[in-house]
Amino acid sequence: MKHVDQSVNYARGERVVIIGGKDGENSLAFLKDILARQGCRTFEVDLDSRLDSRQLANAGLLFVFANCLQAPESYRQISGLLRRAPRLSVVPIVEYADQEKAAALLELGCVDYLLSPFSEAQLIALLRRHELAASAEESFVSCSQAGRRLLAMAQRVAQTRAPILITGETGTGKELMARYIHRFSAEADAPFVAVNCAAIPEQMLESILFGHEKGAFTGAVSAQPGKFELANGGTLLLDEIGELPLGLQAKLLRVLQEQRVERLGGRREIALDVRIIAATNRDLQAEVAAGRFRADLMFRLDVLPLHISPLRERKDDILPLARRFIRQYAPHEPHDDLLTPEACRALLAHDWPGNVRELENTVQRALVLRNGLYIQPADLGLPLPAAAEEAPRPLPAMPLPAEGGRAALRASGKWAEYQHVIDTIRRFGGHKTKAAQSLGMTPRALRYRLNAMREQGVQIPV
Repeated sequence: MKHVDQSVNYARGERVVIIGGKDGENSLAFLKDILARQGCRTFEVDLDSRLDSRQLANAGLLFVFANCLQAPESYRQISGLLRRAPRLSVVPIVEYADQEKAAALLELGCVDYLLSPFSEAQLIALLRRHELAASAEESFVSCSQAGRRLLAMAQRVAQTRAPILITGETGTGKELMARYIHRFSAEADAPFVAVNCAAIPEQMLESILFGHEKGAFTGAVSAQPGKFELANGGTLLLDEIGELPLGLQAKLLRVLQEQRVERLGGRREIALDVRIIAATNRDLQAEVAAGRFRADLMFRLDVLPLHISPLRERKDDILPLARRFIRQYAPHEPHDDLLTPEACRALLAHDWPGNVRELENTVQRALVLRNGLYIQPADLGLPLPAAAEEAPRPLPAMPLPAEGGRAALRASGKWAEYQHVIDTIRRFGGHKTKAAQSLGMTPRALRYRLNAMREQGVQIPV
């Protein structure tokens, strides 16, 4: 195969790529050869081998051949590996006929996958994506598995021109994600234009989006281009798209369909080449059902959906974000880490209803109001933690089979599994989709499990 002369500089310093499992000798040798040419140091390990802490600390990527994985035991091994090394990127290598296995591993927390047989160009593209993700903290801090998987997906969609819909609660960083996508797109040097649809009065929004000619309305003393024109060749972010009035939704849909815009009071259509990124903290499907958002516009925008989880579900990101804000607002401080261990525990214990924006404000305030050099819990101004939650109610004792032995052991193990499922659902406040993600299964699989539990007389939390 022709050598692709592209250096990705993935193996900076002591970064190590660990090969997990074995495939055919040709595939394994081909993979090792490409990685070696890219400057990566590789180690072969069996799936059953326990990687020591030093190997995990030095590793950036772990490739694992999916044909050596036999669910569910191997999935538990991968899940345990991800818990031990949350910054490790696990990439399964799967055959075309076995992509369901890749989907299951992605749900566990793997950040990407590679289809076999693969080319050198495909492997180099994957290495480049993860090199970019490793350097992403300067624009979008994300150390959690879900966050790093989101960044890997964002880098993929950045290579397309299809519309992107970013969803997430207020303060999670939707505009930062849009800028991140623009940064890693082929049009990174082109304009990035952002419009907050909720911050502009309805009577002005149409003119701001589409532009106007001189005399189009009272006060239009000169012609002005709209945001679509200003973003031509680049990216237009329509923030808070769920607040867009219904009348403008129809006009926006036409612009997206025809890729042309006409200024207010104008007669000439202007051709567009704009990447559209929409962002909202609303559930657009619920808005469509309530008659406040057009279904056809939602389907037009929701081609490549990206969801940013709230900060309370990304505990691994809290301290790295706080330290980044300290560097930002106190760049000349003599100490790299001003947070005391007690302050770190207070940050991790808080629920962050305002997400990243609330954390930024908290850190900025603490830097101003602190007594002394280091930040103490009292400097954060966070509310005292609520009283400890009531301990989860255990399931009633399961009647064990009279014959005892292995049958009783199996029954008690299944009852313990039921208790774990119930505790997880309670921990997420009854949110079964989030509980399913935490349990490492799909929402559909969780529904089947809960139905089976109900048949056994187990009471499921609402």
